[in-house]
Parts: sequence; C-alpha cells; structure tokens
Amino acid sequence: MPEFVIEREIPGAGNLSDAELREIARKSVGVLNDMGPKIKWLHSYVTGDKVYCVYLAPDDETIREHGRRGGFPVNRVSAVRRMIDPSTAN
Repeated sequence: MPEFVIEREIPGAGNLSDAELREIARKSVGVLNDMGPKIKWLHSYVTGDKVYCVYLAPDDETIREHGRRGGFPVNRVSAVRRMIDPSTAN
C-alpha cells in the first residue's frame, strides 16, 4: 500500500498537553476503525505549529476523507516516492 506524509497546520500543536494529544489520537483511531483496513496511521511528528503524519493508504483521497470525518486539517498530502537513511551512504 502506498505511503503518504500528511502536513497538518495546527497552531500551538507543540504546546498541546499529553491529554489533548491522547484525545486527538483516540479520535483519529476511531475514524480509522470506521474506515476499515484500507488506511493505516503509522506515526506522527508534532512540531511547533504543525503535525506531520505518516499513513498507508490506497490514495490521497482516502487520506482526505479521514481528515473530513475526524475534523483534522489536511494542508498537504505527499506520496512517499523513496526513503533514504544513513545506510544509503554505503
């Protein structure tokens, strides 16, 4: 299944409490469960005013549907074309 990086603009995201992040995660997981196995959340990176999420999904429209159902902003969806890491240098 294709991998995507989703950029979500959420002012103050980096200052959200553990409880607030837990509630966001619970809402996301609930929507994912309703949508079935065609979409999977791998992890997210929380920065100052943005959250970058990594998902597996058949297409970007499925990612956008998850955002609509959960009320999550979807400012940019980028398909991962390749991945590199330090071992790529060898």
